Amino acid sequence: MSLRFIDWIWHIRGSLALAPGQSSDDAFDRLDPLFRQPNTSHERTGDALTFNKKDQAAQDKMSIFDDGVLRIEKGAAGSVLRYDLTSRALLYCFLAPLLFLGFAQLTIAVGQFQKPSTEAAEKAKKEDKKKAELPQHWIDKALGAPAPEKPKKDDEDKKKGEKGKGKGKDKDKEKEKDEKPSPTPAYVFAAIFATLYVAGRILEDRLIKALFKRRLLKP
Repeated sequence: MSLRFIDWIWHIRGSLALAPGQSSDDAFDRLDPLFRQPNTSHERTGDALTFNKKDQAAQDKMSIFDDGVLRIEKGAAGSVLRYDLTSRALLYCFLAPLLFLGFAQLTIAVGQFQKPSTEAAEKAKKEDKKKAELPQHWIDKALGAPAPEKPKKDDEDKKKGEKGKGKGKDKDKEKEKDEKPSPTPAYVFAAIFATLYVAGRILEDRLIKALFKRRLLKP
């Protein structure tokens, strides 16, 4: 698959018609202040301008972009500015939801792995309790078999205390439930970054086009 089919994720491309009679030199002279920012280098070659940014400041109006190319093409209807800009920030916002979705699936897998052992322990505990509660059969009594051990007094007192503390027990259950691995936080972060990407992709496309337009049409 050609990279062209997926590089729209972190590339912003567009075009803007120049004013009638506006030359390439005049257009690039108007755009020049945008590329004379700290940590920004640019080079003009004929009807093309390339730029590169490193550790760009937040005050930079093009801070979201890391590099790009601007070209002026002449057509029958007049000259047109075409631009192709790249942004690592957009790429990271696109990949972040995938990363958090992976964490969510891993959390679910860990929970499924722990579930059988937990269920087996609970089942064994219930069976032991059930056996202890069964009355001794008369044949066992006749044969002199020892009676099943009754719960100790401490255990009975503990159970009585637990009955009187129903609310506390419910809180403990909720606490245990909260301690189990949950994929919910990962889903929340995935949704946040997905929203940031969609909003940023649409907003930055419009903002950069408006910025170029203001510069080119500025008296």
